[in-house]
Amino acid sequence: QVQLPESGGGSVQAGGSLRLSCAMSGRTFSSYAMGWFRQAPGAEREFVASITGSGGSTYYVDSVKGRFTISRDNAKNTVYLQMNNLKPEDTAVYYCAASLSTTAQRMSVVKEYRAYSWGQGTQVTVSS
Repeated sequence: QVQLPESGGGSVQAGGSLRLSCAMSGRTFSSYAMGWFRQAPGAEREFVASITGSGGSTYYVDSVKGRFTISRDNAKNTVYLQMNNLKPEDTAVYYCAASLSTTAQRMSVVKEYRAYSWGQGTQVTVSS
């Protein structure tokens, strides 16, 4: 079982910034495609961003392009989501996901959630 503890959530006003972190232990981190997903109350879980094992390619949902940046530090076994210019509609529980069998690009288009390992989620609340 892959452990993916997350940190960095919180409450901010619109226009503010947060950085989420997700650390993997005991695995060959660079072999995993990593992603961030979110789920708002009453809504389905949705893709936010993903990154290849090398960090060379990234993918984003249109609503966060230009505001969010996914990155990874393979030496620290950690993936990050830098969120700038936050909006109230970004309010959700954010989940880190890891996959050996799914590419980062595929994460962005196919809902293969059972194939992923998940973090416990971290709450992000943006007030207007």
